Amino acid sequence: MLKQHQQLKFFPSMNNNYQGWQGDFDTVYFDRENIRNTLMNLNSPCYILNKKGQIGISNEGSLSYSANGKTQKLEMLLTVPPIRFDQLGDPGFLEFYNVKYAYMTGAMAQGIASEEMVITLGKANILSSFGAGGLSPTRIEAAIHKIKQALHNKSYAFNLLHSPSEPAIERRLIDLYLQHQVRIIEASAFLDLSDNIVYYRAAGLSLNSANEIEIKNKIIAKVSRREVATKFLQPAPTKILTQLVEQGLITELQANLAAKIPMADDITVEADSGGHTDNRPLVCLLPSILELRDEIQGKYDYEKPVRIGVAGGISTPQSALAALMMGAAYIVTGSINQSCVEAGTSEYTKKLLAQAEMTDVMMAPAADMFEMGVKLQVLKRGTLFPLRAQKLWELYRNYNSFAEIPPDEIEKLEKQILRKTIAEIWQETSTYLSQRNPEKLSKAANNPQLKMALIFRWYLGLSSRWSNTGEKGREIDYQIWCGPAMGSFNNWVRGSYLADINNRRVVDVADQIMTGAAYLYRIQNLKIQGLQMPEEYSQYHPQSRLG
Repeated sequence: MLKQHQQLKFFPSMNNNYQGWQGDFDTVYFDRENIRNTLMNLNSPCYILNKKGQIGISNEGSLSYSANGKTQKLEMLLTVPPIRFDQLGDPGFLEFYNVKYAYMTGAMAQGIASEEMVITLGKANILSSFGAGGLSPTRIEAAIHKIKQALHNKSYAFNLLHSPSEPAIERRLIDLYLQHQVRIIEASAFLDLSDNIVYYRAAGLSLNSANEIEIKNKIIAKVSRREVATKFLQPAPTKILTQLVEQGLITELQANLAAKIPMADDITVEADSGGHTDNRPLVCLLPSILELRDEIQGKYDYEKPVRIGVAGGISTPQSALAALMMGAAYIVTGSINQSCVEAGTSEYTKKLLAQAEMTDVMMAPAADMFEMGVKLQVLKRGTLFPLRAQKLWELYRNYNSFAEIPPDEIEKLEKQILRKTIAEIWQETSTYLSQRNPEKLSKAANNPQLKMALIFRWYLGLSSRWSNTGEKGREIDYQIWCGPAMGSFNNWVRGSYLADINNRRVVDVADQIMTGAAYLYRIQNLKIQGLQMPEEYSQYHPQSRLG
């Protein structure tokens, strides 16, 4: 055994064929600091060398296969090459979207994934998706103009949040995207394909001069279920394509081309995430979708197979590398970006997020699918929203109307949670629905339980806006979408400059995660070849700004 004070140890494998190394001995290091710096020099190779029983490391020198009798050489035990960031993930993702990392930031609704976030990342050649969900068409159109003007030919995406109960709103959004030539959409919350998303896909198809299919309208579909993934992995349904041709929205040629390509270029497998989530474990979900992709690729033999990326729980170099080593083409971050300077959240919310631990999250009723009992994952630290939202769900489930609820419960409801009378909230709700969805308003007039749901939705819907705008006096009711990744990120950056929310910038976060993933890949490569080292080298923590 080597002396205990030595940093590195080597246990040869069965097939080591040692070579010589030739170079300046002063570039071979044996101390902790220089070993770390040498390992971190990702642009250069690493040589692990044996000098009289001591294991050292160098980025310099060259292999030497024969002695020339003039220069003393060291025995080279193993080596690893330089590592480039474009080696992590699928290079096709980088080429397709013209970006530098197999990394993107996902859409967070109501503009949490803000214009500033998309523009900042876009200028750094990192793909980002604007959080269009829950925003008015006017607000979204303004965002399109601002982002297009700032980014020009650089890549960016806009979210398309499926609205099965309000197809007209979804169509209005598709019309906006087509009108302003938004070329990448991140489609989320789809349970089935809608006419609208098929329209967007097919309307961007044509043949180029080489008679090849050109896809102008790109789709990144976010899914957590095999049955939904199947729909995006297959071509658009013939029935919908036929209807679109009959309506004059697409041509016969576009319909024929759509039958030859998948509905999505990329599918993001969403594991345990903030907001709407099935809480699926990534290690189970990703392999399942990869197998499904390969099965469908074998059936249709697409020229370019659909890439499979991952989201949900990605917040550290370790989680990023784990996903990429499992076969993910790219990674998507979400929750952690909410605490960054560029996010469309209030300072108060960012501070709460920066204090979160992995266990500081829970499921709560969702505003958009309240009557169905659908839940989403939110922050529970520093807010009573999840408990109060659950109380609303219990009242809705146990009573058919407000008239059935005991008077003392009504009093607590109005004073503690709603802070307005039921009559006042119904007046506001009626005004809102008369403009946005008059049909639902007329149904509620004859359905007291639906009326109850709509009044409860008032609280559920506004609570997330209060969080974003920093509504004074409502802090205890803030609805903050958040997954356990937030706590993992906070643990990782503790003690570094990223612990301060004023230093949390989305490009820095991306750079640190990808740099850390590349570094940890190098460490694992060395370990697999037989090098043993103190565990401190197996950790990467951001200590200073990169670049």
